[in-house]
Amino acid sequence: MPDPSEPIRGFASDNCSGAHPRVLEAIAAVNDGHTPSYGADPETARLDALARAEFGESSRIFPMLNGTGANVAALRAIARPHQAVICAETAHLTIDETAAPEAIAGLKLLGAPTPDGKLTPEIAATRLADRADLPHIAWPAVITISQPTELGTVYRPEEIRALADFAGEHDLVLHMDGARIFNAAAFLGGGLAAASTDHGVDVLSLGANKNGVVFGEAVVFADPVPAQGFDVLRKGSLQLASKMRFLSAQITALIENDLGLELAATANARAADLADRVSALEDIVLAQSVEANIVFVAMPLERARDFVERQAPHRPLLFEVGEAGLIRLVCSWDTTEEDVQRVVADLEVRQA
Repeated sequence: MPDPSEPIRGFASDNCSGAHPRVLEAIAAVNDGHTPSYGADPETARLDALARAEFGESSRIFPMLNGTGANVAALRAIARPHQAVICAETAHLTIDETAAPEAIAGLKLLGAPTPDGKLTPEIAATRLADRADLPHIAWPAVITISQPTELGTVYRPEEIRALADFAGEHDLVLHMDGARIFNAAAFLGGGLAAASTDHGVDVLSLGANKNGVVFGEAVVFADPVPAQGFDVLRKGSLQLASKMRFLSAQITALIENDLGLELAATANARAADLADRVSALEDIVLAQSVEANIVFVAMPLERARDFVERQAPHRPLLFEVGEAGLIRLVCSWDTTEEDVQRVVADLEVRQA
């Protein structure tokens, strides 16, 4: 059992981790004095310049308060309330954001089954509508993909490009939910744009909460046209921060000097180490390839239940599939080698 006097770093979610010291320093650095509000501050201007250097001179970035708000506001900017969004049936947008896309944006989500969490043009095509069914159906306007997926798999550049080309052929916009975009970029070995907009993503929800900030995300438009009016739409979506400099400073800290990629690479490396160690355990198997910072392990159900209970108060997600238990273990930017060793030792414990 963990020493109760020591801080616990669990594997329930990277949302549970704290903020990186350099992020806290960035917040403190913009805390002195008064500065214009609602994004008219020097720090937000600095973030805008960094984003244009990363995503292209024509891109626009808008700091947001949280990930669900970023996704929903982004979709509101590129689809009308009577339209639909094609997504994987495992997408965070459809399984973990309650009914926000439907209730706030008025959009119908068209989930499609996938073997590994990834959409392909062939899979997306199964959710296209027949024009003969108009006006009785919600016409798809957007394809949204998660990078990485909820199963921890990463879209390769050619996979993104194939979906972008498909979207263009069918007058669809390609949106990316990049809640863990830094982890995907670290896996692919390039920058944020190389994991998204360089290959045809039109709108990116740029995640930061899971990678060392206190709070805050952003929406990035690769082209300024769909970004027109988004400053007003952001306010109407309850996502406009008055003291925006504190949001901007955190995201700037991640982008500047590649801190975010460094933190994500650490989380990915811990996940790879965990996967290697799990592979050697008896009666436990990896349920999905490990490409970012998420590890899915499968074991007999009762053993899985016992393991999850022993992880309290940081219980990982458990999915019960027949007689098997599927457990999601998530590594964070601050996960240590000792944390990995501890959780592997707990996995080895068998019921009496």
